[in-house]
Amino acid sequence: MVTGTFYLLMLALGLVSGALAAHAGASLIVQISSAAVVGAAAVVTCYVLKRPAAGAPSVRSLRSVNLDIGEIVQVEVWLPDGSAKVRYRGAQWTVVPAHPQQSLSAGPHRVVELQGNRLVVEKV
Repeated sequence: MVTGTFYLLMLALGLVSGALAAHAGASLIVQISSAAVVGAAAVVTCYVLKRPAAGAPSVRSLRSVNLDIGEIVQVEVWLPDGSAKVRYRGAQWTVVPAHPQQSLSAGPHRVVELQGNRLVVEKV
C-alpha cells in the first residue's frame, strides 16, 4: 500500500483533514482521529473503485501488456495430459488450450493468454 502513489495521495488527504482540524482549533485526539478516518476511508474507496469488474478480461490476456497475445504457434501433437510443447521465439514452451473441453487438434493456434511460463491458445 505504501508504494502506490495514488494510495499515498489518499493518505495525504487524511493528513490535510488533520491539518484543517488543527487550524480550526480541535484537540490532538480529534486531529489524529480525523486524519485516520479520512485517510482510511479514501484508501478503501480507492481500492473498491479500482477493482476490476466481474467478467473483465484478465490483464494477462491484453496485447497492450504482453506482445505475445495474438501470435500464432504451430502445435504438432497434444500430450495425454492436455498440454503440448511448441517451439516459439527460439525456446521450448508449454501450451495449454484456452477451453479444456475443446477437441485438441494439431495445427496453428493463436496465443490468447500467458499463465506464468505457459501459453494459453485457441485453434485458429
